[in-house]
Amino acid sequence: MSAWPPVFLLTHPRLPWTLDATEMGLDAVSLDALPWERAFQEMADVEAGETVNTDEGRQVGHYWLRDPTLAPTMGQAKAIGDTLEAVRTFAEQVRSGELASEDGLPFTDVVHIGIGGSALGPALVVDALPSPGLRVHFINNTDPDGIALVLGQLEDAGRHAIFVVVSKSGGTPETRNGMLLAQSWLRSRGLQVGSHFVAITGEGSILDQQAIEEKWLARFPIWDWVGGRTSVMAAVGMLPAELAGIPTAPLLEGAREMDVWTRSTDWRTNPAALLAAAWYVAGNGVGDKAMVVLPYCDRLLLLSRYLQQLVMESIGKRLDRDGNVVHQGLTVYGNKGSTDQHAYVQQLRDGRNDFFVLFLQVLEDGAGSSEILDDEANAGDFLQGFLLGTRRALASEGRASLTFTVPHVDAETLGGLIALFERAVGLYAGLIGINAYHQPGVEAGVE
Repeated sequence: MSAWPPVFLLTHPRLPWTLDATEMGLDAVSLDALPWERAFQEMADVEAGETVNTDEGRQVGHYWLRDPTLAPTMGQAKAIGDTLEAVRTFAEQVRSGELASEDGLPFTDVVHIGIGGSALGPALVVDALPSPGLRVHFINNTDPDGIALVLGQLEDAGRHAIFVVVSKSGGTPETRNGMLLAQSWLRSRGLQVGSHFVAITGEGSILDQQAIEEKWLARFPIWDWVGGRTSVMAAVGMLPAELAGIPTAPLLEGAREMDVWTRSTDWRTNPAALLAAAWYVAGNGVGDKAMVVLPYCDRLLLLSRYLQQLVMESIGKRLDRDGNVVHQGLTVYGNKGSTDQHAYVQQLRDGRNDFFVLFLQVLEDGAGSSEILDDEANAGDFLQGFLLGTRRALASEGRASLTFTVPHVDAETLGGLIALFERAVGLYAGLIGINAYHQPGVEAGVE
């Protein structure tokens, strides 16, 4: 009789979070043979504050954001704690009306101006979680029509809007263009820029200097040891969340819980390591197969976009750490279930076998109706049935899949999901020997 639970099925020791890799065609012997010592040592070096981003000469500190006690210096730990406290204080002043717009009335809207990780993470959080506070909008491109569409959604011609500009260097072209157009739009309505703008940027950057000169409402730091795609738990993501009325404490707590679970140096007890191993085996260590992200939950619609950047910007590298040309990568795409069943699942089942699927299963219906529909089932039962049916249909054709299951989508769960994939990316990079923490291709594209 086989042991239960099987080796490729992991459940959190306290929370109802489960990773099922039993449909990936894995075997323990092959996974044991992977270069785990290198991968786990690099992860330990990351958290210890070693300069793991060797190409840029930087530390990698996003794990410290949810547990400042891990930061290698007291100064870094204090900066993290002070910034989070300042973010929460500012957001409370805005939500309460203590800090008001020029006409004395409360702010009603937030326009978050950023691109890439400066927008994808915050957008995921705001879209996934109930937001009883200010309405949050995103300007995340230099498309003038798109910018105009966002500005046109603001009530009272922007009189009660806060604009949050996010750029570490302060010179990101798309973000700067969005900022300049928004400022011009405000001035054309007789409003003062300083009374509406907030900066999240590197200390001393051109954006930081501009915010000081124009007496903006507030300035919050983003440090060079936090990459854009892992900045959601810095002020980049915490400020829009708090302004939207989303409690950030459970978000950070969920990430801490996942960090503890994924620090194990045995892939048999570490879901991030099991994920990384599954990616490695499925793609022959070179990304031969794409990862299709299928969350069966509307709240997680933006998860595939977020993971697309997190994974592809981290893993898609020309050189390995020894300077060899390797052209590594892991393609990510997806939408949501069961919408995908009426889109590209046809190809997944009957077409090219050049992918594996990552299902995100949410067991509870949340705020949805439990009204019984046809066949003595409610809408959530149908959704669950579609996921199980699709997974079974893919398996019958030899198509691999992973399933991560959570009871519901709340701040703690979302924090855990973000932390899980951050760690999986880091471990996978260690397995294939590349630097996951720089992005020379992005920088080359904007020169």
